[in-house]
Amino acid sequence: MAVTSDAARAGASVGLTFDRLTIEGGKPLRGTVDVRGAKNLVTKAMVASLLSEDISVLRDVPDLSDVRVVRGLLEIHGVSVTQGVQPGELLLDTRNVRRAHVKEIDAHAGSSRIPILFCGPLLHQLGEAFIPDLGGCRIGDRPIDFHLDALRKFGAIVDKLPAGIRLSAPNGLHGAHIHLPYPSVGATEQVLLTAVRARGTTELRNAAIEPEIMDLIAILQKMGAIISVEPNRVILIEGVSELKGYAHRAIFDRNEAASWASAALATKGDVFVKGAVQEHMMTFLNVFRKVGGAFDVLEDGIRFWHPGGALKPVVIETDVHPGFMTDWQQPLIVALTQADGVSTVHETVYENRFGFTDALQKMGADIRVHPRGFAAPNRRVPRRELEQAAVITGPTPLHGADIEVPDLRGGFSHLIAALTAEGTSTVRNVGIISRGYENFGEKLKALGARFSVDG
Repeated sequence: MAVTSDAARAGASVGLTFDRLTIEGGKPLRGTVDVRGAKNLVTKAMVASLLSEDISVLRDVPDLSDVRVVRGLLEIHGVSVTQGVQPGELLLDTRNVRRAHVKEIDAHAGSSRIPILFCGPLLHQLGEAFIPDLGGCRIGDRPIDFHLDALRKFGAIVDKLPAGIRLSAPNGLHGAHIHLPYPSVGATEQVLLTAVRARGTTELRNAAIEPEIMDLIAILQKMGAIISVEPNRVILIEGVSELKGYAHRAIFDRNEAASWASAALATKGDVFVKGAVQEHMMTFLNVFRKVGGAFDVLEDGIRFWHPGGALKPVVIETDVHPGFMTDWQQPLIVALTQADGVSTVHETVYENRFGFTDALQKMGADIRVHPRGFAAPNRRVPRRELEQAAVITGPTPLHGADIEVPDLRGGFSHLIAALTAEGTSTVRNVGIISRGYENFGEKLKALGARFSVDG
């Protein structure tokens, strides 16, 4: 089976020399892993540097392919991005921002959705911006509608061209009243990055309030922005004429932390996640404990382990923060295949999120996916038209199989399944995992995983 070009490019961008793992499962993971800055904050913080004509310093930056995509996009726009003195420290010098050629933007963007967030800052700096190839696989229809509607309200002119979308602001951008139809993280980031230098005041209703959003707001405030977070998902932004550079240490990656916690539980292991913070994982920790996992919160991280005995089934409804994150359900489902009883996961945030379960079924899991979800008593999250549900019946022993990674979180879930299963598994297309998991091969090795690599 051929390796997809996206996976190969993602892996190569961070020096990953393999795209296939042969894993000997059935051994508990034990040891320590270190998580650094959150991918979902770091990439946006890098874009935020464009709002000033200064030097910004970002710390705890992980070496991920998505980070390198943003770095490339910044560099073609004239930003100097250099390594700082400390490991994981980037210096972003935006004093010479310039227009980039359409073909350069297209080449650097790859399959990343990040170019859409360049629009506000570039409109302020250059008066125009360009987003390549909106064919759905690159940006996606749902997020684009939210982004473009918001940018139009700020006064941007949107022109659809054969190669993508060109935005301009000949009269500059002004404040706006925006009510998001859904508390989208990306659309909230778009509004923040655009409103901070727009003339007048912006009121954003139904905003996302994830920890990464709060960290981005902290960065913007350091730069000189005036932002108030009000009750009931309302954010007020008073525009300022200019911003300065920032110095900031990124919030830890709670998605990666939850993934290693789920791996510890599924393999009956014991993993200390250095850098994890209880405050931003409380919803996950509650579910982890309900399932039967144990954890200990320490000053420098959280220890996760399987205490022995049977795991318990649970009912999960994914939701925006402070609910249970959609990115948490995929790795946890692997552990739920080992729980004694029937678990249900209602996915309400993204459509088509259960494709990764096909490989788990191939490995022996009993998982039934309901493509349109289903009504259930005691639901806390309102049903959405796009939602799905997965019913997991366990415990079911998993066995080795030949599987291919479909996406980032599903891919890491496949690794967990292969590590849990008895026998040998071949996991292909693992380059995709490098988008969100720094040095995952070295971390697996440190935890005692048994595997070999292949190109």
